[in-house]
Amino acid sequence: MDPTSRRVALVTGASRGIGAEISRRLVAEGYGITLTARRPAGLESMVADLQSGGAAAHGIPANMADPESITDLVAAHERCFGRLDLLVLSAGAGSDERVIDLTLKAVDLQLSVNLRAQMMLVSALLPLLRATAGAEPHLGARVVGLASITGVAAEPGLSVYGATKAALISFCEAVSTEESTNGVSATAICPGYVATDMTTSIQQRVPADSMVTAADIAEMVVALSRLSAKTVVPTVVMTRAGSELWRA
Repeated sequence: MDPTSRRVALVTGASRGIGAEISRRLVAEGYGITLTARRPAGLESMVADLQSGGAAAHGIPANMADPESITDLVAAHERCFGRLDLLVLSAGAGSDERVIDLTLKAVDLQLSVNLRAQMMLVSALLPLLRATAGAEPHLGARVVGLASITGVAAEPGLSVYGATKAALISFCEAVSTEESTNGVSATAICPGYVATDMTTSIQQRVPADSMVTAADIAEMVVALSRLSAKTVVPTVVMTRAGSELWRA
Protein backbone atom coordinates (compact mmCIF):
# COMPACT_ATOMS: atom_id res chain seq x y z
CA MET A 1 0.00 0.00 0.00
CA ASP A 2 1.16 3.51 -0.82
CA PRO A 3 2.04 5.02 2.60
CA THR A 4 0.43 8.32 1.61
CA SER A 5 -2.91 6.56 1.01
CA ARG A 6 -2.84 4.26 4.06
CA ARG A 7 -5.60 5.10 6.53
CA VAL A 8 -4.18 6.31 9.81
CA ALA A 9 -5.49 6.19 13.38
CA LEU A 10 -4.42 7.61 16.72
CA VAL A 11 -5.53 5.64 19.78
CA THR A 12 -5.16 6.88 23.35
CA GLY A 13 -5.02 4.45 26.26
CA ALA A 14 -3.63 1.97 23.75
CA SER A 15 -1.35 -0.20 25.88
CA ARG A 16 -4.03 -2.30 27.60
CA GLY A 17 -7.67 -3.24 27.73
CA ILE A 18 -10.09 -1.72 25.24
CA GLY A 19 -7.52 0.58 23.64
CA ALA A 20 -5.12 -2.29 22.99
CA GLU A 21 -7.86 -4.42 21.43
CA ILE A 22 -8.96 -1.55 19.19
CA SER A 23 -5.35 -0.98 18.13
CA ARG A 24 -4.88 -4.63 17.17
CA ARG A 25 -8.11 -4.62 15.19
CA LEU A 26 -7.22 -1.44 13.30
CA VAL A 27 -3.79 -2.80 12.40
CA ALA A 28 -5.51 -5.93 11.07
CA GLU A 29 -7.56 -3.58 8.86
CA GLY A 30 -4.35 -2.12 7.43
CA TYR A 31 -4.19 1.12 9.39
CA GLY A 32 -1.03 2.95 10.23
CA ILE A 33 -1.33 3.82 13.89
CA THR A 34 -0.03 6.06 16.64
CA LEU A 35 -0.50 4.49 20.04
CA THR A 36 -0.26 6.50 23.21
CA ALA A 37 -0.42 5.61 26.89
CA ARG A 38 0.94 6.98 30.15
CA ARG A 39 3.30 4.11 31.02
CA PRO A 40 6.19 3.74 28.53
CA ALA A 41 6.95 0.08 29.33
CA GLY A 42 3.50 -1.24 28.45
CA LEU A 43 3.34 1.00 25.39
CA GLU A 44 6.73 -0.16 24.09
CA SER A 45 5.69 -3.80 24.47
CA MET A 46 2.45 -3.21 22.58
CA VAL A 47 4.16 -1.32 19.75
CA ALA A 48 6.87 -3.97 19.41
CA ASP A 49 4.21 -6.68 19.17
CA LEU A 50 2.39 -4.82 16.38
CA GLN A 51 5.59 -3.97 14.52
CA SER A 52 6.69 -7.61 14.61
CA GLY A 53 3.67 -8.36 12.44
CA GLY A 54 4.62 -5.67 9.94
CA ALA A 55 2.40 -2.86 11.22
CA ALA A 56 3.24 0.81 10.72
CA ALA A 57 2.88 1.45 14.45
CA HIS A 58 4.48 4.18 16.53
CA GLY A 59 4.26 4.70 20.28
CA ILE A 60 4.29 8.10 21.96
CA PRO A 61 4.06 8.16 25.78
CA ALA A 62 1.67 10.85 26.96
CA ASN A 63 -0.01 11.76 30.23
CA MET A 64 -3.55 12.88 29.42
CA ALA A 65 -3.64 14.93 32.62
CA ASP A 66 -0.76 17.09 31.30
CA PRO A 67 -1.71 19.65 28.61
CA GLU A 68 1.89 19.94 27.37
CA SER A 69 2.02 16.18 26.87
CA ILE A 70 -1.06 16.41 24.64
CA THR A 71 0.54 19.19 22.58
CA ASP A 72 3.66 17.07 22.10
CA LEU A 73 1.55 14.05 21.11
CA VAL A 74 -0.26 16.00 18.39
CA ALA A 75 2.99 17.33 16.93
CA ALA A 76 4.65 13.90 16.98
CA HIS A 77 1.71 12.20 15.25
CA GLU A 78 1.59 14.82 12.50
CA ARG A 79 5.34 14.51 11.90
CA CYS A 80 5.08 10.75 11.69
CA PHE A 81 2.00 10.33 9.47
CA GLY A 82 0.79 13.71 8.23
CA ARG A 83 -2.85 12.59 8.22
CA LEU A 84 -5.53 11.31 10.57
CA ASP A 85 -8.57 9.30 9.47
CA LEU A 86 -9.65 8.03 12.88
CA LEU A 87 -9.10 9.37 16.40
CA VAL A 88 -10.02 6.94 19.18
CA LEU A 89 -10.27 8.41 22.68
CA SER A 90 -9.83 5.39 24.92
CA ALA A 91 -7.74 6.76 27.79
CA GLY A 92 -9.70 7.20 30.99
CA ALA A 93 -9.55 7.37 34.76
CA GLY A 94 -12.12 6.20 37.29
CA SER A 95 -12.70 6.15 41.02
CA ASP A 96 -15.36 4.26 42.97
CA GLU A 97 -16.54 6.90 45.45
CA ARG A 98 -20.02 7.71 46.67
CA VAL A 99 -21.01 11.37 46.54
CA ILE A 100 -20.63 11.88 50.29
CA ASP A 101 -17.03 10.61 50.12
CA LEU A 102 -15.77 12.56 47.10
CA THR A 103 -12.18 13.82 47.21
CA LEU A 104 -10.87 16.77 45.23
CA LYS A 105 -7.91 14.71 43.96
CA ALA A 106 -10.13 12.03 42.44
CA VAL A 107 -12.57 14.55 40.98
CA ASP A 108 -9.80 16.61 39.37
CA LEU A 109 -8.09 13.54 37.89
CA GLN A 110 -11.27 12.27 36.26
CA LEU A 111 -12.21 15.70 34.93
CA SER A 112 -8.74 16.26 33.47
CA VAL A 113 -8.29 12.81 31.89
CA ASN A 114 -11.86 11.93 30.91
CA LEU A 115 -12.97 15.32 29.67
CA ARG A 116 -10.43 18.13 29.40
CA ALA A 117 -7.85 15.98 27.63
CA GLN A 118 -10.44 14.68 25.15
CA MET A 119 -11.63 18.17 24.32
CA MET A 120 -8.17 19.63 23.85
CA LEU A 121 -6.94 16.65 21.82
CA VAL A 122 -9.87 16.84 19.41
CA SER A 123 -9.48 20.60 19.09
CA ALA A 124 -5.75 20.34 18.38
CA LEU A 125 -6.23 17.55 15.82
CA LEU A 126 -9.20 19.07 13.99
CA PRO A 127 -7.08 20.76 11.29
CA LEU A 128 -5.51 17.39 10.46
CA LEU A 129 -8.87 15.61 10.59
CA ARG A 130 -10.37 18.24 8.28
CA ALA A 131 -7.48 17.98 5.84
CA THR A 132 -7.76 14.19 5.72
CA ALA A 133 -11.53 14.40 5.25
CA GLY A 134 -10.99 16.84 2.39
CA ALA A 135 -8.63 14.40 0.71
CA GLU A 136 -11.00 11.46 1.35
CA PRO A 137 -14.47 13.00 0.91
CA HIS A 138 -16.33 9.68 0.70
CA LEU A 139 -15.21 8.37 4.10
CA GLY A 140 -14.26 11.64 5.76
CA ALA A 141 -12.62 11.42 9.18
CA ARG A 142 -14.04 10.22 12.48
CA VAL A 143 -13.62 10.67 16.19
CA VAL A 144 -14.71 7.83 18.46
CA GLY A 145 -14.91 8.58 22.17
CA LEU A 146 -15.07 5.71 24.64
CA ALA A 147 -17.72 6.99 27.01
CA SER A 148 -19.74 4.69 29.28
CA ILE A 149 -23.27 3.55 29.94
CA THR A 150 -22.85 5.38 33.27
CA GLY A 151 -22.96 8.56 31.21
CA VAL A 152 -26.44 7.54 30.04
CA ALA A 153 -27.85 5.97 33.23
CA ALA A 154 -26.26 6.76 36.60
CA GLU A 155 -24.54 4.03 38.61
CA PRO A 156 -24.06 4.27 42.41
CA GLY A 157 -20.45 4.97 43.32
CA LEU A 158 -19.56 6.26 39.87
CA SER A 159 -21.07 9.75 40.05
CA VAL A 160 -18.02 11.69 38.87
CA TYR A 161 -16.97 9.08 36.32
CA GLY A 162 -20.49 9.00 34.90
CA ALA A 163 -20.69 12.79 34.83
CA THR A 164 -17.47 13.04 32.82
CA LYS A 165 -18.74 10.43 30.39
CA ALA A 166 -22.08 12.23 30.01
CA ALA A 167 -20.12 15.36 29.17
CA LEU A 168 -18.04 13.41 26.62
CA ILE A 169 -21.26 12.20 24.96
CA SER A 170 -22.43 15.81 24.69
CA PHE A 171 -19.04 16.93 23.39
CA CYS A 172 -19.06 14.29 20.65
CA GLU A 173 -22.50 15.48 19.56
CA ALA A 174 -21.23 19.06 19.46
CA VAL A 175 -18.25 18.03 17.31
CA SER A 176 -20.63 16.49 14.78
CA THR A 177 -22.94 19.50 14.72
CA GLU A 178 -19.98 21.80 14.05
CA GLU A 179 -17.79 19.63 11.84
CA SER A 180 -19.85 17.04 9.95
CA THR A 181 -20.25 19.41 7.00
CA ASN A 182 -16.44 19.43 6.89
CA GLY A 183 -16.46 15.63 6.71
CA VAL A 184 -15.55 15.10 10.37
CA SER A 185 -18.01 13.45 12.76
CA ALA A 186 -17.83 11.99 16.25
CA THR A 187 -19.45 9.04 17.98
CA ALA A 188 -19.57 8.26 21.69
CA ILE A 189 -19.55 4.52 22.41
CA CYS A 190 -21.19 3.83 25.77
CA PRO A 191 -20.48 0.29 27.01
CA GLY A 192 -21.44 -1.38 30.23
CA TYR A 193 -18.75 -3.22 32.19
CA VAL A 194 -16.10 -4.61 29.83
CA ALA A 195 -14.11 -7.74 30.60
CA THR A 196 -10.55 -6.39 30.96
CA ASP A 197 -7.90 -6.29 33.67
CA MET A 198 -9.42 -2.97 34.76
CA THR A 199 -12.65 -4.64 35.93
CA THR A 200 -11.15 -7.53 37.89
CA SER A 201 -12.09 -5.87 41.20
CA ILE A 202 -15.81 -6.18 40.45
CA GLN A 203 -15.82 -9.58 38.78
CA GLN A 204 -17.03 -11.31 41.95
CA ARG A 205 -20.16 -9.15 41.71
CA VAL A 206 -20.40 -9.08 37.90
CA PRO A 207 -18.90 -12.23 36.32
CA ALA A 208 -16.42 -11.52 33.52
CA ASP A 209 -18.24 -13.88 31.15
CA SER A 210 -21.35 -11.69 31.42
CA MET A 211 -19.54 -8.47 30.53
CA VAL A 212 -19.26 -6.73 27.17
CA THR A 213 -16.13 -7.88 25.33
CA ALA A 214 -13.34 -5.58 24.21
CA ALA A 215 -13.43 -7.41 20.86
CA ASP A 216 -17.03 -6.31 20.31
CA ILE A 217 -16.13 -2.70 21.04
CA ALA A 218 -13.22 -2.91 18.60
CA GLU A 219 -15.59 -4.35 15.99
CA MET A 220 -17.94 -1.41 16.52
CA VAL A 221 -15.08 1.07 16.03
CA VAL A 222 -14.14 -0.58 12.74
CA ALA A 223 -17.78 -0.60 11.61
CA LEU A 224 -18.08 3.13 12.31
CA SER A 225 -14.87 3.80 10.40
CA ARG A 226 -16.34 2.14 7.29
CA LEU A 227 -19.40 4.40 7.09
CA SER A 228 -19.52 7.17 4.54
CA ALA A 229 -19.17 10.77 5.66
CA LYS A 230 -22.86 11.24 4.85
CA THR A 231 -23.82 9.27 7.96
CA VAL A 232 -23.37 10.55 11.51
CA VAL A 233 -23.81 8.22 14.48
CA PRO A 234 -24.00 10.35 17.64
CA THR A 235 -24.12 7.60 20.29
CA VAL A 236 -23.85 3.82 20.49
CA VAL A 237 -24.90 2.07 23.71
CA MET A 238 -23.47 -1.44 24.24
CA THR A 239 -24.91 -3.21 27.25
CA ARG A 240 -24.74 -6.65 28.84
CA ALA A 241 -27.29 -9.27 27.89
CA GLY A 242 -30.18 -9.56 30.34
CA SER A 243 -33.44 -7.99 31.38
CA GLU A 244 -31.96 -4.73 32.74
CA LEU A 245 -30.48 -2.99 29.73
CA TRP A 246 -29.67 0.36 31.33
CA ARG A 247 -27.11 -0.74 33.86
CA ALA A 248 -23.35 -1.07 33.84
